[in-house]
Amino acid sequence: MNAISIPAHFDGERILLDKPVELELNTKLIVTVLPKQDAEREAWLRLSGKGLEGAYSDAEEEYSLGSIKEANPEYAGR
Repeated sequence: MNAISIPAHFDGERILLDKPVELELNTKLIVTVLPKQDAEREAWLRLSGKGLEGAYSDAEEEYSLGSIKEANPEYAGR
């Protein structure tokens, strides 16, 4: 089996997987404890994610090289 990430949570007694997954007997696991995230941080992450979705969506217009009015001489990608 390839390495996969499975969301989970601690219920006060046990670590419980948040989605079903079939594991072979004696499968080795690594548990990473994530820091608690506050509601304000979560709101900012959602807001920035929506902005990125809009900026990089399939509906975003494609710009040709011909639409560039002035080239940046310091741009290394030319």
